[in-house]
Amino acid sequence: MPAPREPLALVPRPLKLARRFGSFALGPGTAVRIAPGAESAASLLRELLTPATGFPLPAAPDGEIILALDPALGGTGEEGYGLTVAPDAVLLRAARPAGLLHGVQTLRQLLPAEALLPGAVRAERWELPCVEITDRPLLPRRGFMIDVARHFQPVSWLRRLVDLLALHKLNVLQLHLTDDQGWRMPVPALPRLTEIGGVRAETLGDGVPHGGAYSTAELRGLIAYAGARGVEIVPEIEVPGHTRAAIAAYPHLGNDPARTLPVWTRWGVCDTVLGMGEESLDFVRTVLDEVMDVFPSRHVHVGGDECPSTEWHHSPSALDRVRTERLPGPDALRGWFLGQVGRHLAAHGRVPFGWSENGTDLPPGFTVLPWRDTDHGLAAARRGHRVITSAYRTSYLDYPQHPGPGEPPGQPGLLTLRQVYEADPVPPGWEPEAARQVVGRQAALWSEYAPTPAHLEYLAFPRLTALAERAWSPRRDWDDFGARLTRHRLRLDALGVRGADRFSDTPPTGEETG
Repeated sequence: MPAPREPLALVPRPLKLARRFGSFALGPGTAVRIAPGAESAASLLRELLTPATGFPLPAAPDGEIILALDPALGGTGEEGYGLTVAPDAVLLRAARPAGLLHGVQTLRQLLPAEALLPGAVRAERWELPCVEITDRPLLPRRGFMIDVARHFQPVSWLRRLVDLLALHKLNVLQLHLTDDQGWRMPVPALPRLTEIGGVRAETLGDGVPHGGAYSTAELRGLIAYAGARGVEIVPEIEVPGHTRAAIAAYPHLGNDPARTLPVWTRWGVCDTVLGMGEESLDFVRTVLDEVMDVFPSRHVHVGGDECPSTEWHHSPSALDRVRTERLPGPDALRGWFLGQVGRHLAAHGRVPFGWSENGTDLPPGFTVLPWRDTDHGLAAARRGHRVITSAYRTSYLDYPQHPGPGEPPGQPGLLTLRQVYEADPVPPGWEPEAARQVVGRQAALWSEYAPTPAHLEYLAFPRLTALAERAWSPRRDWDDFGARLTRHRLRLDALGVRGADRFSDTPPTGEETG
């Protein structure tokens, strides 16, 4: 009897998938056989499926669902897995624990969409279609940056966001924790950062104060929650620009220590930047030491872009620094300062990340996120930097996704679902040596125009789904993706994802190219 031909609508698309005849019945008596090293995957499986199905999925030596680490699958890398669903058993194997976590998400997608919603539907059994899957990602870093500095978001929603990233096999959530308009990261040695820098008087003249900061316990809890789902939380602390909130809290950090400024209440690029004296370096080291204590991530993003040098041209301490370090002029202070920051992180075993304006402006040792133009990534790769592609024209989700008056406010412009999908994670035409330096792709969602979780989710989906697809799967097929996405929307609907109602009932067409 031939295998069924109906599509399974898995997102992202597995590397190899073969549909087999029959199904596996998941029921109240189904148990899990847990091999050594697979305990975290078993915990995640229960955490995701038990509330939705009502089935306890206990551990048993003869369990029908088998989770195992298998060194023989080394060819699937750190995050790949093999999944076999047969009528009498389910076997999920991976060389590394991260692969098992991704395989659990695939198992979850094999269930009917209504089985994703905790407690909504009760059934005596749920059917898993029989399949053979071998899967691994195209890129090791597949990320999403969320701006919680300009509009603070509760940690409960960040946990929900982690779950949505994990469902799509995205493995990085970057938290933009500080900016001119707010400081959200607690630093016990510098309490005014959140007490003063965490609150602005208003936003664009609306007269409504806005503020918020995370506690250390909240951040640690989020990190643990994400880690159990295979998602790395990368902190971002902006220096030496985008620091108006820090200078509002501690005026001596600025280029005019006698000046007192409020937290910035407007959008755009503020020309208030850190001074170049030892006190600023000590400040950044203190902050980063706390960041490294709280966040176990090997990667720390230090911003680095949009740093006007206007104040440095008139600051005695900055000009002294230019002379002392024998720099060509004040404009070189940004690179010098980031070099100091990068060395401090490297000395503690961390890897500095930074936004690049042109691909050649970050010190050696930095992983580069070129946001202005994809070609800047090529320049960075040729200099030996690792590159995470993140050009705003294909990755910034604060741009509207649909034309027309019904779209919520956003940046001037348009970024459609198809434009996100069609962007190659490794740009074509790069020489092989440069292409090998591309280690990831990342979307960004700045929150100037998106103050609420509902608005942020609307902007993120379904475009983030397209980015996840292309960063994981080497296959590029817009029609196939559109067909799967139309069915995948049922999962997003079941999970209550804002924005899922904007999916079409038919696959997207070429008219969405904008």
